[in-house]
Amino acid sequence: MKQSVRTIPMPVRYLINTVLIALFVFGSTAFVTGGGVSNYISKVLMVIGINIILAVSLNVATGYLGQLPLGHAGFMAVGAYTGGIFLKAAGADQAAGVSYGVLVVAALLLSGLVAALFGIVIGVPALRLRGDYLAIITLGFGEIIRVVLTNIDGVLGFKLTYGASGLKRIPKITSYFNVLVCVVLTCLVIHLIMKSRHGRAILAIRENEIAAESCGVRTTYYKVMAFTLSAFFAGVAGCLYAGYLGSLQPTTFGFMKSIEILVMVVLGGMGSMLGSVLSAITLTALPEALRAFEDYRMVAYSLVLVIVMIFKPTGLMGQYDFSLSRLLEKLLNLGRKKEG
Repeated sequence: MKQSVRTIPMPVRYLINTVLIALFVFGSTAFVTGGGVSNYISKVLMVIGINIILAVSLNVATGYLGQLPLGHAGFMAVGAYTGGIFLKAAGADQAAGVSYGVLVVAALLLSGLVAALFGIVIGVPALRLRGDYLAIITLGFGEIIRVVLTNIDGVLGFKLTYGASGLKRIPKITSYFNVLVCVVLTCLVIHLIMKSRHGRAILAIRENEIAAESCGVRTTYYKVMAFTLSAFFAGVAGCLYAGYLGSLQPTTFGFMKSIEILVMVVLGGMGSMLGSVLSAITLTALPEALRAFEDYRMVAYSLVLVIVMIFKPTGLMGQYDFSLSRLLEKLLNLGRKKEG
């Protein structure tokens, strides 16, 4: 007789996931802020979190949608400068208590929304193109943003971005807790969207755009939607980056920053959120771990990338995504023999 397979009801799945995530967020925050790690390690963890948001958000446009945008650093720059200017103008360094929390949330949302607006403006004309043409136009967008940030003060006639000298004295609102909450929310929102009918439409476009359009999928709409979602979270990451450094330079958001984020996505696996998370952790922590070998650390960094691409060209995780619910169900059914 064939035994039935035990499954976990959906409400229970959500409850288990919520409890475990809450325990991880508050437990790790208490450990880090309580002196469990050094100040240097806590700063590295914040940078890792920001890079995870950047990699996961780019994965929406690159891995799930199947496009090749090279201007992700431009959206990050828009979010960083929007958040930095807002925090300075609102006097976040003088606020405390609830008002401080409101200003931080407002800065993150405003940065994401302005970056998303740029995503729509660029996405509508750009996403009618494909392949190399899309890469070139988004690369041009990223460079335009950098040049505008450098020269816009001369056009406006007053100080806004402070040009090449950089935007300084930005209130340092970024903490380990802020970054971790944003990482969790970013992964959660993208996961829920990709599991919805909108996510299935995006994946259909990746597999075969012509077939998807013939089946009634509004390809332009969903391509712009994915591009805008990607830009929104890049803007949030930019705001966290501004609040982490306390100063910004336009040169930080050049072409190589976009390539760095793209490498994280490709190394982790195109279309794998878990892969983007793991590669962001690896590629951020590896250079820091090799600081003792200053003359050779970038050689080792590059060698790791080459080895992975030779032996695992689909990336560390391919298109695999981890599911806690599936793991728990496998544990529940462990040892149960099927007959039939």
